[in-house]
Amino acid sequence: MESQVQINLQEEASSTEKNKKPKKQKKNRFKCWQSLILLVATLAISLSAGYYFSNKYLWNKNADQIEKQLDYYKMQVNEKPNDPTLRVQLGYTYFLKGDTDSAIKEYQTAKSLDKNFYEAYLNLSIAYDKEKRTDDALQMAAKAVKLSPRDYKSHLLLGRSYRKLKMYKEATKSLEEAARLKPGNTDVVYEVGMTAEAQGKKKEAEKIYKETLTYDPTFKPAITALDRLNGKDN
Repeated sequence: MESQVQINLQEEASSTEKNKKPKKQKKNRFKCWQSLILLVATLAISLSAGYYFSNKYLWNKNADQIEKQLDYYKMQVNEKPNDPTLRVQLGYTYFLKGDTDSAIKEYQTAKSLDKNFYEAYLNLSIAYDKEKRTDDALQMAAKAVKLSPRDYKSHLLLGRSYRKLKMYKEATKSLEEAARLKPGNTDVVYEVGMTAEAQGKKKEAEKIYKETLTYDPTFKPAITALDRLNGKDN
């Protein structure tokens, strides 16, 4: 999902014109600020699957910032309760706060408002996985794959759910598709390593984790996995 903020820039504006329309300029500035807020939130939703999965991209927000964002989206939802996008944005804010139950409720509402709303299913899979509801996470990821088969994130989440259910053949197939759609993605390569390790293929898993670090040397999950395989995990 992509958003664009359009700002009109006038290289030459007379001081007379500026004095004539102060209210309009103030209104335009407010609109730009509001658009930027929505842009950031939209990007958060479109990338939230990868952000949560790798555990390295989650916004470094303090509690006060999250509360402000929560108040903002509560207000937006109150004004437009039937907008599924706003519901997912509110749900994701709850997720950032650590209130997974409230996040799930908002995602479910978004899904009921639009049964084909991809982001609702994607985020539900993430939230269910956090709650260790793996079967539900699998169902939501499978639906997300059907709605957007060319988005690697849904295949990635599906592969993770299969792996946790010990359905390794299915997990491998889903992850191969994710890798085809997003070559070199650290989350995907790491999950392939996790699948190999879960099957007891430690040498193969070690090789894959090292491959992950060639794409991102700071990728903490892969570093932790290598320490675990080498007996350095405390």
